[in-house]
Amino acid sequence: MPLALLRILRTTLETRLTAPLLLLGRYMMAEIFFRAGLVKLASFETTVALFHDEYRTPFLPPDVAAVLATATELTMPVFLLFGLATRLAALPMLAMTAVIQFTYFYHSEHYFWAFVLLTLIIQGPGVWSIDHWLRRRFG
Repeated sequence: MPLALLRILRTTLETRLTAPLLLLGRYMMAEIFFRAGLVKLASFETTVALFHDEYRTPFLPPDVAAVLATATELTMPVFLLFGLATRLAALPMLAMTAVIQFTYFYHSEHYFWAFVLLTLIIQGPGVWSIDHWLRRRFG
């Protein structure tokens, strides 16, 4: 009996908690990146200067990197929040996290961001998402 009860408890927790936890992860990452994009956009000249002087992006010219980073931070979080093309939206955010972590600013918080983004890439957005609705509607 205890084993059967444990299975029921595990199944109940998985079915009841997965959707809200994935939504929370999507919201957290969306908020972090979108706010960063708003800061970059508010003073874009400063952003470009920072990409020239501070943020040494390894593969892109600073001007291009500034535009791409700002565009990514303002668009991908919207997709992530609504759960639309979630896995695709999380990929550039994960790449940005890696670039930030390994080229500019080492901080253990970035490992948490990477964990959440990887969870969304692997697990998907959950049932509380447009992706899930589209999958159910159109197969």
